[in-house]
Amino acid sequence: MAQTGGKNAFPFLDLPDNARAAALGRIFITAYDDDINTGIQNPAALNSNMDNAMGFNQALLAGGINHGMVTYGKDFGNIGTGAIHLRYVAYGKMDRMDENGEQIGTFSAGDFALGGSIGRTLNKNISIGATFNLIWSQLESYNSMGVSIDLAGMYRSESERTTVSAIVRNAGVQLSTYTEKTRAPLPIQAMLGVSHKLEHAPFRFSIVAHHLNTWDLSYNDPNAKPTTDPLTGELVPVEKAGFAEKLGRHFIFQVETLIGKTVRVRAAFDYNQRREMLVQNRPGMGGFSFGAGLNFKRFTVDYGLYIYSSAGFNNLISLRTDFDKWRK
Repeated sequence: MAQTGGKNAFPFLDLPDNARAAALGRIFITAYDDDINTGIQNPAALNSNMDNAMGFNQALLAGGINHGMVTYGKDFGNIGTGAIHLRYVAYGKMDRMDENGEQIGTFSAGDFALGGSIGRTLNKNISIGATFNLIWSQLESYNSMGVSIDLAGMYRSESERTTVSAIVRNAGVQLSTYTEKTRAPLPIQAMLGVSHKLEHAPFRFSIVAHHLNTWDLSYNDPNAKPTTDPLTGELVPVEKAGFAEKLGRHFIFQVETLIGKTVRVRAAFDYNQRREMLVQNRPGMGGFSFGAGLNFKRFTVDYGLYIYSSAGFNNLISLRTDFDKWRK
C-alpha cells in the first residue's frame, strides 16, 4: 500500500500498444479511420476500412525487454468488423540467486494477452464494439492466467469531424494466481473521449478522461509530517490534493496535425503521469508525449515518444498495411 501502483494483476494491459497511442498520451480512443491499431484500443472504432489490414508494433526498451503488439483485421459485412491481436512483454533473461546471493542460473519472465474483437456500425452515427482477452503471465516458475473484456461505444457527428467514445477496459478476473492467497483485481477503468477536427485547419483536438471509476488518483505520503515555517514559526500542514488537483489528474489533452494525406504530427499532455513520476527539482518533460506518422501508398509508419519522467521514456514504432493495396 506504499504507492498507488501495484494493486492490480496484469498491469501490462495499460501499456501503450502502438506508436500513435504512445504519441497521444498512451490512450487514443477517439479516431474513426483505417488504423487497425486504434481498433484494438477502441473496438467501437473497428470498421470496413480495416478489412485485411495488419499492424506490427514494437517498443524500443532497455535491458533486453521486448514489448509490442501484432494485430489483424477482417470485415464480415453485416456482422461487423473483427480483429485479433497479441500483446506481449518479454522481460528477457534474469539471474537466479539463492538466499546467500550466489548465482545459480537464469530464468525468464513474460506477459501475454491474446484478444479477439468485434465492432459493428448500428447506423451512420453510432457504433459499438467488444474485445475478449485471454491473459497469461509467467514469472520464473510462477504463472497466472486471467480473462477480461473491453466494452465500447462511439458517436460520430454527421460530418464525422466530431466523435465521442465511452469505454470500459479490463473488466475481468484472475483465473489462476501466482501463489495461494494472492488474488488481485484487474486494472479495470472507465474512459470517455471527445474529439473534434477543425473544418478549415488541419488539426484534430481530443480530450480523454480516464480512470473515471476511481476519483482520487493522488498519493498522500503517510510518513509526511507538518513542518515549521522558519520565518513565522507557524506550523505548515502536510499538503494534500484538492478538488482541482484530483480532477486534473483524469485528463489527457491531445492534438493531431493532419498535413495533407501523407504527414501526421502528434503531441499530448498527461497531468497525472507528470505528477506520479515527478522527480523533485527536475520535472523535465514528464507527462508529455510526441510523435509523427508517414502514410505511403501501401503502408504507414508511425513513431511515438512517451516521456514518463526526466529519468525515463518509451519509444514505439508501428508499421501497418492493408494487403488489398498490394494487389492493385
